Amino acid sequence: MSHIVELIAVGTELLLGNIVNSDARMLSQGLSALGLNVYYHTVVGDNPDRLRQAVSIARERADIIITTGGLGPTCDDLTKNVLAQAFGKKLVFDSRSADRIRAYFERLHPSHPMTENNLQQAMLPEGCTIFDNDWGTAPACAFEADGTHVILLPGPPRECTALFRHRVVPYLQALSEGTILSHTLKIFGIGESALESMLREKMNTMENPTLAPYAKEGEVELRVTAKARTVAQAEALLAPVCEELRALLGKKVYGMDVDNLETVVLDLLKRAGKSLGTAESCTGGLIAKRMTDLPGASQVFHGGIISYADQVKANVLQVPQALLDRYGAVSEPVAAAMAEGARQALGVDLAVSVTGVAGPDPDDRGNEVGLVYIALAQESGTQVELRHFGALRSRTRTAAASHALNMVRLAILQGEGSGFHFQ
Repeated sequence: MSHIVELIAVGTELLLGNIVNSDARMLSQGLSALGLNVYYHTVVGDNPDRLRQAVSIARERADIIITTGGLGPTCDDLTKNVLAQAFGKKLVFDSRSADRIRAYFERLHPSHPMTENNLQQAMLPEGCTIFDNDWGTAPACAFEADGTHVILLPGPPRECTALFRHRVVPYLQALSEGTILSHTLKIFGIGESALESMLREKMNTMENPTLAPYAKEGEVELRVTAKARTVAQAEALLAPVCEELRALLGKKVYGMDVDNLETVVLDLLKRAGKSLGTAESCTGGLIAKRMTDLPGASQVFHGGIISYADQVKANVLQVPQALLDRYGAVSEPVAAAMAEGARQALGVDLAVSVTGVAGPDPDDRGNEVGLVYIALAQESGTQVELRHFGALRSRTRTAAASHALNMVRLAILQGEGSGFHFQ
């Protein structure tokens, strides 16, 4: 059976724009990976009448309803009450959930007694499946009524994400006959439109597995999903499709089922026994941040120099003043000199540099917004790439950092001399 899912986010703060609905993004991605069709997103404020209306509409067009928010102890936490009433369920006190809530407060807030209103969170729809919340107080739950499966999740993203991955996913998998399995190929160096055009005919003819592209910030994901009786059978269906895509796209595929580009770069640096440093101007340390966000980065990442001003380029990176005067800071010779200077100053095997015009205005030499030079220095020499990222400042910075990391990835793969690898 093909399920249709509607997500209902509850919270006036979402409607006011005070917070971003990151739960919806996470859930949509996770449900898509399970082969479930998310057809509708609804956001409703902390108002019982409007929530009842939203639930009434949802149950007419979806057979799985997932709510987020409104499970806490305060008076505006009304989701359970409204959903239980809508589906004819009584709320009953679950002593085991109450004990877990008390234990949570005793463990994390021993000097502050728990207020009794927190035990409202232990009132749950009769006969529901309770999902223990090891990341907060409000238990999540699920129940089935009149052919509709209802899942109630707390709103805080940390709790919602963990409960979905560790509690809800197994529950949803049990609803499907057989197994649904996905692999995600991460791709850098080709846009979504070009990729979709290349694969359109193939995607239109595929039934099992299926293939779907997803545009990300500066890159593309290809999700391959198969349904079979067992995991092994699903893997057998996925393997030849993934291999075919790898062969077609070559080194543009930087990994399969990996988190991001910097994770792959970190793994490659460790495997190759290489060290990395950065010299950044318009990206302002973004490359270094992305690397140092990762546990274990200190093994291979030595540091970064933010050379925003020309005097830092000259005095710290030893970029010759003659180059700065003749070509300007945003130029191929200066980008190369920055990377070479960082390699010497930081004592690393590879160093990348970025210098460009992030905007909002062109520079004093007339270089357009979005023009960026990216250089990579290593023992065998220095290479420089010129890129144009458009007029949006944030996109220019993000894309430049990603291209720099991709240059490092490709350089290590070329140095290995054994083709490319997938995580």
